[in-house]
Amino acid sequence: MKYEFIGSEFQYLLIDLEPNEEVYIDGSHLIYKDKEVSLNAKMAGGFLSALKREITGTSFFLLEAMGPGKIALSSPLAGKVLKIDLKDKGVLVEHTSFLASEKTIKYDAKLGSLTAGIFGGEGIFLAKLEGNGSLFLHAVGQVNEIQLKNGQEIHVEASHLLAFEEGLSYGITRAGNLKTMLFGDEGLFFVNIKGEGKVWVKSSSRRDVALSIYKYLPKRQ
Repeated sequence: MKYEFIGSEFQYLLIDLEPNEEVYIDGSHLIYKDKEVSLNAKMAGGFLSALKREITGTSFFLLEAMGPGKIALSSPLAGKVLKIDLKDKGVLVEHTSFLASEKTIKYDAKLGSLTAGIFGGEGIFLAKLEGNGSLFLHAVGQVNEIQLKNGQEIHVEASHLLAFEEGLSYGITRAGNLKTMLFGDEGLFFVNIKGEGKVWVKSSSRRDVALSIYKYLPKRQ
């Protein structure tokens, strides 16, 4: 699959499809396409997977894009596009970050730890992607890939967690004592991830952007 990342701060993904070449995309991230590119709604993974995606806040249908032609995808917020190649391990992904994948990738949805979602912000719903092929994500801000060694553990503020490899254990960790939780200007809990594998974190989040804008909105008297 031919592709390129366009731009810097507001980066987007441009895919150049050959005749009859197909990819799955999230239609909510579509910017433009060539006239020749056809779009067809698909319940990727079957009805059960589509239903789980709908319940967890993602799209019931994915769009199947068929070439020839170019198609561009991105997010309304500034950030970077990340390519992940899957082979032996699947990944769990922040559910609104999915842009596109090859058709050899199975897209499912996973309800993460309910308490982590309630107390941790955006982290309740995860997309589960597995198979052999490439997938593309959009991260708000910059992306940092962290390689955990066996037994190593990190704590990530939930809204800054982009993706991690399947097989890593994860849960929630309290952000210090009660005073720290109430006055530390952070989420009440972190997502703790432990094991051997890769974790991708993003430097910003939709939550950060929304809170920054909210401070400057006029308040009702």
